[in-house]
Amino acid sequence: MEKILVLDFGGQYNQLIARRVRDHGVYAEILPYTTPLETIKENHYKGIIFTGGPNSVFEMSSPHYAKEILDIGVPILGICYGCQLVAWMAEGEVETAPVSEYGKIELTIENSAIFKDIPEKSIVWMSHTDRISKAPEGFDVIGKTDDCPCAAMQNVEKNIYAVQFHPEVTHSEYGNVVLHNFLYEVCHCSGDWQMDNFIETTVEKLRNQIGDKNVILGLSGGVDSSVAAGLLSRAVGKQLTCVFVDQGLMRKDEGDFVENTFTSLFDMNFVRVNCGEQFLAKLKGVTDPEQKRKIIGTEFFNVFWDEIRKQADKGYFAQGTIYPDCIESGKGDADVIKTHHNRVNLPDDVEFLGVIEPLADLFKDEVRKVGEKLGIPKELVWRQPFPGPGLGVRIIGELTAEKIKVLQEADWVLRDEMAKNGYEKNLAQFFCVLPGVQTVGVMGDHRTYDNLIAIRAVTTDDFMTADWAKIPYDILAKVSNRITNEVEHVNRVVYDITSKPPGTVEWE
Repeated sequence: MEKILVLDFGGQYNQLIARRVRDHGVYAEILPYTTPLETIKENHYKGIIFTGGPNSVFEMSSPHYAKEILDIGVPILGICYGCQLVAWMAEGEVETAPVSEYGKIELTIENSAIFKDIPEKSIVWMSHTDRISKAPEGFDVIGKTDDCPCAAMQNVEKNIYAVQFHPEVTHSEYGNVVLHNFLYEVCHCSGDWQMDNFIETTVEKLRNQIGDKNVILGLSGGVDSSVAAGLLSRAVGKQLTCVFVDQGLMRKDEGDFVENTFTSLFDMNFVRVNCGEQFLAKLKGVTDPEQKRKIIGTEFFNVFWDEIRKQADKGYFAQGTIYPDCIESGKGDADVIKTHHNRVNLPDDVEFLGVIEPLADLFKDEVRKVGEKLGIPKELVWRQPFPGPGLGVRIIGELTAEKIKVLQEADWVLRDEMAKNGYEKNLAQFFCVLPGVQTVGVMGDHRTYDNLIAIRAVTTDDFMTADWAKIPYDILAKVSNRITNEVEHVNRVVYDITSKPPGTVEWE
């Protein structure tokens, strides 16, 4: 299989670059800039893409790479910081720009293989404070803006190209064409990365690996574990046991939906553990969001593995790990915004023949494509992102059974109304929050003092940034009216109009 290497220098769009490459039918993988040159040579990549990054190449503490990479005969495309890095390695000059460029900028280009079928002038997305002041010897300048005299350059002899802008983001009008041209005009890829091939080869690989042994999968009802279950079921049928822990913090009727789907659609053993009361007991009196996350994560771990210990013949352990969970970032240390639980840690007293991760090479959008081809219902394949702690982090403050019921009912009304009016396709994510605020209201000539519900809805391409969704007023009015009339103990609805940043998508 042809492969493109995305060499990560700490850029926020590293995963987006790889996803865009795969959209063009070419497999891309991400490695950190600390990857040895010999490892890169051994993998026989068709091309290498240097990502952007927040540093300045002329500062020696910044991420750099061995200059010899420019001479190994593999086509290279440098993006933003990666563009400046190419110039620095080839002994050009990079400086702090007199004028920084952020946002949409007009680019003027000259003839080049990477600019095939692109007009002379177009809009690109810039985000840089440094610039190339002098292109290296052997490089020709092929793009410029009013404030960046070297916005793109090339060394045709060495098949090295570099662009100061970000072709991977949708704000660059012809960015997708630039990536396509690099893959097919420069790297001469054939495009052999297809989902149909992935399913066939993965099912065959799973059968060979598992043989006549059993396999246990932790099923959350999310996209990743559901698709992993579908692949394993197709491969080994009843040899698969799925353990579903319902901690009482899912959306309304979601536990029943998950159970009905997998018991009717797939050939497998399905085990459901209902433990909502147990979780609430552990969470009694807890209000700190990070503490709630840790308690929910710990209790889930305990309940799940207690159930696994009951299985006589354990065989292999499977999980829905996807590619972003496996990537070693080129960023170095980063601030912890909130705790995530991507990969399951196995307890010391439980032994398996091995761990199986059938989706470890896929991004989320590719997982969804596999799910569709496996016939998994749309409600699961296109399930919106849902936090691991569930509604536990959408209820601000202490969790109680009464609060969970209020939020479940309000959230169901929101989802039902969006499905009926068809507006859900315009949103990346939408849900209700119970902030723990009570307000004065009037219902039936009586004064009320009851709960406030907040609605959160965003649009985004990648969830790195997100804008609050401009839902039409008449839709919001209908949702508000239904919630206050149909959900007990709610007398007010508000709409969150905060983008990310400065806010996050979730409230906790």
